[in-house]
Amino acid sequence: MIDSGLATSLTGMTSTVEKPALSLLGLGAMGGALARAWLAAGHPLTVWNRTAARAQALADQGARVAATPAEAVAASDLVIVCLLDHASAGEVLDGADLSGKDLVDLTTGTPEEARARARWAGERGARFLDGGVMAVPPMIGTAGSGAYVFYSGSRALFEDHAGTLAVPAGTVYAGEDPGLAALLDVALLSAMTGMFAGVAHAFALTRDDVSPKEFADLVVGWLRAMASYAYGVADHLDTGDYTRNVTSGLAMMVRGNATLLRTAEEQRVSPELLTPFMTLMERRLAGGHDGEGTTGVIDLLRMP
Repeated sequence: MIDSGLATSLTGMTSTVEKPALSLLGLGAMGGALARAWLAAGHPLTVWNRTAARAQALADQGARVAATPAEAVAASDLVIVCLLDHASAGEVLDGADLSGKDLVDLTTGTPEEARARARWAGERGARFLDGGVMAVPPMIGTAGSGAYVFYSGSRALFEDHAGTLAVPAGTVYAGEDPGLAALLDVALLSAMTGMFAGVAHAFALTRDDVSPKEFADLVVGWLRAMASYAYGVADHLDTGDYTRNVTSGLAMMVRGNATLLRTAEEQRVSPELLTPFMTLMERRLAGGHDGEGTTGVIDLLRMP
């Protein structure tokens, strides 16, 4: 049994343990949110930003401001980059000594850009992780917001800094391939973009006839109910049977598209957000796949 005096002493000792330090390059909307989350959690933070005023605002909250990117890199073993694009990241890091550093790139980019950056970092003696942030800035550092970050690349780096990386948002390790985080990020953003297109068309149809707030309730409820469609697509792709458990066949859906297009015409709404997908459905149907759902459209999208 621990003596109460000793327990108090140990508690005091624990509270004075300094959390791991890190450096953050890039203080835009996302970078600034990340910085504030790490500062609030007590991590010693060195920051650099091309526009010095943004860095100064964080200095008032306890951040150390580096005069140059190289100085920021030198200040910590863990270096986070959150910039406009991969070209900017390469420009900012050029000339910095990355030997022995752990580099985490949260800059939005493509899978091949992430793989190229991993090779680039390895040539300079650094371990590398790429990250895909699945959140908007207000969600960062907010408990229960649902924010998370995909990470891919060095598993050892991820495990060594797991606690620090988890401060601003949840973490999901996608695998050793540095391009996986970007691939998952862009794939989910693509699904979101398609949803945005459908929602925009739906609101355009109803704009003059239905209260937008009332219609929003209907849209949210309907999209929630339809979201499980993705599981059906996954089952089709896994089994190779695109007719499995299909309730609305492609032939019926293509016929139904005519009603969607006539309604758009009546409401004086352009169908341009819908017609690309409808055209693919028609092509798949013309190939003799009338018993399928829409999964076969994926095969049409895959280029040789």
